[in-house]
Amino acid sequence: MIPFRLFALLIFAIGLTSGPAHADRRVALVIGNSAYKSAPKLGNPVNDATLVGGMFKKAGFDSVDVRLDLSASEMRRMLREFAGRTRDAEMAVIYYAGHGIELDGTNYLIPTDATLETDGDVLDETIPVERALFAVEPAKQLRLIILDACRDNPFSKTMKRTLASRAIGRGLAKVEPTSPNTMIAFAAKAGSTASDGDSKNSPFAVALVEHLPKPGLDLRKAFGFVRDDVLKSTGYKQEPYVYGSLGGDDVPLVAVKPATTGPQANPQDALRRDYELALQLATRDGWEAFLTAYPEGFYANLAKGQLNKIGAEETRAAAEQKAKAAEQEKTRLVAERAQKAEQDKAAAAAKVAEEARIAAEKQKQIEQARTDAAEQQRKVAETAAAKAQAEKQAAEKAKAELAARQAADRASAEQAAKPTADRQIPEAESQKVAALSPAPTSTLSAVDLARSVQSELRRVGCLSAASDGDWSAASQRSLSLFNKYAGTQFDVKLASVDALDALKAKPGRVCPLVCNFGFKADGDQCVKITCRAGYHVGDDNECEKIQEKKPVATREDSRRRDADRKQTEAAPSTPQASGQMICNNAGCRPIAKGCRLGTANHPATPTVKIPAEICN
Repeated sequence: MIPFRLFALLIFAIGLTSGPAHADRRVALVIGNSAYKSAPKLGNPVNDATLVGGMFKKAGFDSVDVRLDLSASEMRRMLREFAGRTRDAEMAVIYYAGHGIELDGTNYLIPTDATLETDGDVLDETIPVERALFAVEPAKQLRLIILDACRDNPFSKTMKRTLASRAIGRGLAKVEPTSPNTMIAFAAKAGSTASDGDSKNSPFAVALVEHLPKPGLDLRKAFGFVRDDVLKSTGYKQEPYVYGSLGGDDVPLVAVKPATTGPQANPQDALRRDYELALQLATRDGWEAFLTAYPEGFYANLAKGQLNKIGAEETRAAAEQKAKAAEQEKTRLVAERAQKAEQDKAAAAAKVAEEARIAAEKQKQIEQARTDAAEQQRKVAETAAAKAQAEKQAAEKAKAELAARQAADRASAEQAAKPTADRQIPEAESQKVAALSPAPTSTLSAVDLARSVQSELRRVGCLSAASDGDWSAASQRSLSLFNKYAGTQFDVKLASVDALDALKAKPGRVCPLVCNFGFKADGDQCVKITCRAGYHVGDDNECEKIQEKKPVATREDSRRRDADRKQTEAAPSTPQASGQMICNNAGCRPIAKGCRLGTANHPATPTVKIPAEICN
């Protein structure tokens, strides 16, 4: 008696050759998208769709529509037409191979003409999975959607985000169908990606064709076998997953045909047919079922040989898979090391960029400080210019008033010298003269004028005393120094408006800075000259090495010096060149022939004595 398992295989073989004869209507739509216009071409989806479509046809489906490389409009039209065919169907199946994307928890199928430049384009250029669920919903017994669309999506890497919080997942999101007797099978678990494999068909498509068409095999168990095969073939990296639920009865994709009654055949003929059937299937399950039914005999030995052959092939395939996994692991490790090097390089570049940013920020602050300082100087200069302009206007008014007063005094003197009769002027003429006289202006007192001139003398370096408005001898000497170095000839006995204007016209120091012996000029100040150890300030006001002490003079030397001094005093006082040097802030120079070195009052500070050249 043939066991049930071998009987099922026999029925399946008969079904592949004779075609369906049952009344239940089964329809399938198969779509494979490979030739994407805006992404690299996929090699397997078209091959997988062709393979799965052929499986549905061999399984006796009433309608199998295989479509390849569809655009968005073509996919919508095919789903709409397929929805019409499912209204009188018991079983409706949609298989899709290609790219898919998950956006905010919703899954979408990507047509070949999609560009997906931004995440907003997903709503316009793709097909939601809910549209496929809507197409299979009219089926009465089974609604099945198989998505081989969990590949690594290149669109998500280049897509621009219009909202930072919008999530774009890796792979597809979990789906829980709301309609009864509905199943959705993913090539990879939600949130993970699927592999195309190394052959022309993906591991998922090969496992589907192997297990789904087995007669009488419940779909839940068939997808369990598919899961096991894919896990093994991918080194346990890809795990298919099924969402949804069915009832308590088995729901096979291909039903078992009832056995027909007829005359009993020769047992040897049945043995030979079973062997030929097992040979046609050429699977471990087929040969094990045959050996269970026929454990002894010639055909049993042949079946054992076939099993050994299959075992050798499985061993070879396992070794090849192991070698491939080792090579992939090696490639992964190399890639990880390269990635680490790239990360280190990126980190170094980021550090350099950050340092450049900090330097640029510091430079910006420096430039800002310079700009603020320049702006402050501009404001100070504008204020000083406005003040100088006001003082100039006041000085001009004072000058005009002084000139008017002097003219009036001269006119009064002339009037007093003329006869009384000549000094009588008609009233109309007096009014005319009065009209031509300058209008009274605000006056600048002599004290204010003197204080202004003193302030300007201090500014140009000719006066060191305070600006007190007292035009003293020190102020007169300061104006005399200004005349000397500025080339002017103002009267030093009084402070005049012309002198004030000339002083204001000078932008900087006019009188040189003169320092005492042992001091040197540093900007506008005299600083003490400091010599290093073993040096002192010499006659030229420069640091020179200290000479060793000369021998102590004897009494004879003293008498000789006294005689020389008396001779000098008795000699005519004709100046001779002394060979001495005179130093000031401008440097040192020899004393002119016929002159001698002496001291004089400081031009700005009379109480201070400075070196001076005295010539008779």
